[in-house]
Amino acid sequence: RLMLSQLFQPLNLQAGSEAGWEGRAGEPGCRSHRLMVQAGLIHPASPGCYYLLPPAVRAMEKLVRLIDEEMRAVGGQKLNMPSLSSAELWRASGRWEQMGPELFRLADRHGKDYCLGPTHEEAVTELVAAHSNLSYKQLPLRLYQVTRKFRDEPKPRFGLLRSREFYMKDMYTFDTSEEAARRTYELVCSAYRSLFERLGLRCVQVRAATGSIGGTTSHEFQLPADIGEDRLALCPAGHFAANMEMLDAEQTSCPTCGEKLTQSRGIEVGHAFYLGTKYSSVHNAVFYSPENKPQLAEMGCYGLGVTRILAASIEVLSTEDSIRWPSLIAPYQVCFIPPKKGSKEEQGAALLEHVYDEVAEALPHLAGDAVLDDRTQMTIGKRLKDANKLGYPYVVIAGKRVCEDPPVFEVWDQSSGEVLYLTKEGVIELLSKVQVP
Repeated sequence: RLMLSQLFQPLNLQAGSEAGWEGRAGEPGCRSHRLMVQAGLIHPASPGCYYLLPPAVRAMEKLVRLIDEEMRAVGGQKLNMPSLSSAELWRASGRWEQMGPELFRLADRHGKDYCLGPTHEEAVTELVAAHSNLSYKQLPLRLYQVTRKFRDEPKPRFGLLRSREFYMKDMYTFDTSEEAARRTYELVCSAYRSLFERLGLRCVQVRAATGSIGGTTSHEFQLPADIGEDRLALCPAGHFAANMEMLDAEQTSCPTCGEKLTQSRGIEVGHAFYLGTKYSSVHNAVFYSPENKPQLAEMGCYGLGVTRILAASIEVLSTEDSIRWPSLIAPYQVCFIPPKKGSKEEQGAALLEHVYDEVAEALPHLAGDAVLDDRTQMTIGKRLKDANKLGYPYVVIAGKRVCEDPPVFEVWDQSSGEVLYLTKEGVIELLSKVQVP
């Protein structure tokens, strides 16, 4: 059994939202940051860098499994590229100078320059170019990784929403023609929309600038949120959406239906770029056509901020003092709360443990997803309050009715806000519907 007292999750749930966080260096400046620190999900290490504690890693691993499913569905193959990238690669593309102070730069003992990769266009293109006998029959190639990225943010803030070291899923695609590359673009954008739908997050795909990545077409995936750093212009009927940086000052109405555009703020959680031959021409990433002629591959790149999605989902779904997770990626699905030690329902503790064991046996996919809150010196009410703040999708309590025959358990269902009274069989039946990636 997984005992709450043994989890490395230092709880600081009593620090209220009015604790004067704002303004103190490194202190949380938004809801998700504050809640994640209080719930023992993250711990600050240095500006823009965080320890991800075990529950946050569980949530992230579930999110990565969902991303893997969506990437496999569009023909993605997973690889891993070095974080340490040679300056020569970046000089060849012109980005060593262009990226400026955003790159973390370092030199090895031989005086060779490197950077810590904020993105991997150069590296992946060099890798594909090294396989010089690539045939058109082997394309499209859709290569992706989930890895740590580094960016020397001038002002890291909002916890995992804008940090200097973060996890990202980046996919790089190689196609035989512009037409094929644009089909890939649509396919991957559709996979992103599917991911956010599965997470139950309202995500808007908006036209965006190509920035330092380059290319000719680009879309961001934005979660509307008041603290978002991007300003968005949206058609109320859904015909048009763009980052405000894409619009000129005169454009206030939808180009499709003429409706007045509404403005909102958003947190960028994903980005797609059609790159064309910007990188393949530099590194000579070619394939051989049916006529056996070398041709430059047409490329695209696609990023998802993995740690940023964790924080952004908490930002948009939670209340001021209680975390709400997309249910698929909650670190633990169920919390069992036995009676207080010395209470008249104390005999219910053994019955609840029995239910815990039967759930693990009947529903093996939930075996590692159930926590027993063994802090029995505390009242049920106090532990229920903590469970609510931590955002377990289900809480099963051995309360007053546990002494009935048959015993009845109190079950809190966070997604619907309902409280159900169920027998052991009812509890198992309810939890059998829970999905874990």
